[in-house]
Parts: sequence; C-alpha cells; structure tokens
Amino acid sequence: MSTTGELTGPAGPILGTALSDGIRPPRASALIATLAFGWRAMVKIKHVPEQLGDVIGLPVVFTLMFTYLFGGALAGSTGDYLQFLLPGTLVMTVVLVTIYAGVGLNTDVTTGVFDRFRSLPIWRPAPIVGALIGDVGRYLIATTVVMALGLALGYRPEAGVGGVLSAVVLVLVFSFALSWIWTTLALIVRTPSSVMNAGMLVLFPVTFASNIFVDPDTMPGWLRRFVDINPVSHLVTAVRGLMRGTPSSEEIVWVLVASVALVVVFAPLTMWLYRNKA
Repeated sequence: MSTTGELTGPAGPILGTALSDGIRPPRASALIATLAFGWRAMVKIKHVPEQLGDVIGLPVVFTLMFTYLFGGALAGSTGDYLQFLLPGTLVMTVVLVTIYAGVGLNTDVTTGVFDRFRSLPIWRPAPIVGALIGDVGRYLIATTVVMALGLALGYRPEAGVGGVLSAVVLVLVFSFALSWIWTTLALIVRTPSSVMNAGMLVLFPVTFASNIFVDPDTMPGWLRRFVDINPVSHLVTAVRGLMRGTPSSEEIVWVLVASVALVVVFAPLTMWLYRNKA
C-alpha cells in the first residue's frame, strides 16, 4: 500500500474492486436461507453416514422383533399380526428419530457453530427451521426402510399406494411438529447426550403405552384411559385407517390440530431461547 493509502502491487486492482463501495449482493430471502440450512442438514448425513445407524437399525429391529416375538401369541400368526403392527412401527420409528433434531441442534450450540449463524444477516429462525426441514429426509429414510421391510415380510396395505402416501404425509407432519419440543430442550440442557436421554425417557413410555402393539381393549382400565388420550395412539389409529382404506376424519383432524398446537407452543419458545441464549 502506498503512502496515499492506495493499494499497489499485482493484487491491488483485485483487492480494490473487492473492497469498493459497489453494489453488494442482495440479502438472502427467508426461504433461500432456510433451504440453505436444510441442505446443510442433508449434507451432514452424506458426510457422516454412520449417524444413519439408528435411522436404519430401529425400524429393522422393531419390525422383526415384535412381529416374530409376539405375532403368534397375540394374533395367531405373524402374518396377521404384521397387518396390525406395521403402521404402528412406522409411527414409532419416525417419532423416536425426531430426537435427533434436538441432538443436532445442541451439538451445533455446544461447538459454537450457532454463534456464527446468529451473527449472519439472515432470517433469524432459518438455521433451526432449515435443520428441521432437512431432518424430514431422515424421517423419509426411516419410513422407506419400514415399508420395504414390511412388504418383504408380507404386509399388504389395502388402500394401496395412495393410502400409504397419505399416511406417510400425516406421520411427517406430526413428526416435524414434535421436533420443536426437542429443539426447545436442546437450548435448555447442556449436552447432546442429555437431549437424547431426556427424549428417550419421554418417548419410550409414550410409544409403548399406546395402541401400537396391542388392542387397548385388552389393557387394565387405568392404562387404557392413558392410551386413549395418548397422541401417539391417535396418530397410529389415523395411519392404520389410511392404509386400510377406512380413514377416520376425526382422528386425522385430531392429529393435525395437535401438530399445529405443538408448533404454536414450542416454535416461539425455541426462538426465544435461541435469541436469548448467552
């Protein structure tokens, strides 16, 4: 640089152009920023494929284990039980996988990545909303594994492809809404393992104490009362109806209303914690 403050040397013109007061690129819109962070979540899966271990392993273990352990005792044959079980294991698998939304967010927070995100001139919720949208890819992988395994074992949805796709969309909507609980938790606890432990502590009782594995009519009265109000039970009933070709509009509406309620409560809470986290 010369004494007059001008850039000199071979790099002078290039640096002068870069540092000039010319027209700057436009600020990314909320949609573009969100999609960019969604793509980041997908790329993380690509570069760290071992994190898909649970996504692939859970549906295989649950479907095979419960079909062949309980099928004969509960339904007389594994084939008949699979027709009852598979929609439930689909719901259970995807619901359990939602915990990773909180684990991933907590990991970014504890490693300092989100401090950088908060300093960027972008729509403030984009990193979180984008990550949740990217996690839908994880849910789709789990769904594909469950359905492929079920079809290989002999599951046949009476409603055909349309019924299955409708059921999958409903599961994805509820799972996206449920993920906001774990993002809230991720901004409260200190470590990713704490998010995982707390999530499993909640989800395992909620999923097992439902209508996934057995008909609630066989349960004690006190347990059945809990099962009847369990959101997972409503989701499983709706999914079974869609796959059988006998959809229950009441159950579908219940799931959609519950999904909206989860987002309305936990999305603002997540963003408040995100803005105010030291």
